[in-house]
Amino acid sequence: MSGSSNTACIAHEVALGAWFIITLKQQTSDQRMQVEELRDLIHATLEDMKAFDIVTLDVRGKTSITDYFIIASGTSDRHVKSTAESVAFQAKQAGQPPIGTEGLQEGEWALIDLNGVVVHVMQAKVRDFYQLERLWSIDPSAAERLSKERGSS
Repeated sequence: MSGSSNTACIAHEVALGAWFIITLKQQTSDQRMQVEELRDLIHATLEDMKAFDIVTLDVRGKTSITDYFIIASGTSDRHVKSTAESVAFQAKQAGQPPIGTEGLQEGEWALIDLNGVVVHVMQAKVRDFYQLERLWSIDPSAAERLSKERGSS
């Protein structure tokens, strides 16, 4: 009797394990869609706030911290602050509150971390100086080669 009870228990665990894997895969697929929708919402919000030079970088495969960087410019410290605050507000309204924000007080470079999407709103002079698009668009193998070349010189 106890042998059949153990067999039933193991079969139940296996069935639950398979259900868990299927559920996890479906959830991951749903989350990916949410990240895509969040990316589009943020882009629309930046356009509504009259941010300019909006660039979306797909950084999947380059970093594990996020899927997308969205970089935009503002005309002044006030414009950067209000744009960043609007992005954070719209994301929160959509059920994705920011994990963190930086630079909202200064207004030169504001960062909004929405987990799957990290938003940078910068004044043009700061954006020109840091050149995030260039930094994140370089191919990882090319970066490694360049690092080795510079190290051997």
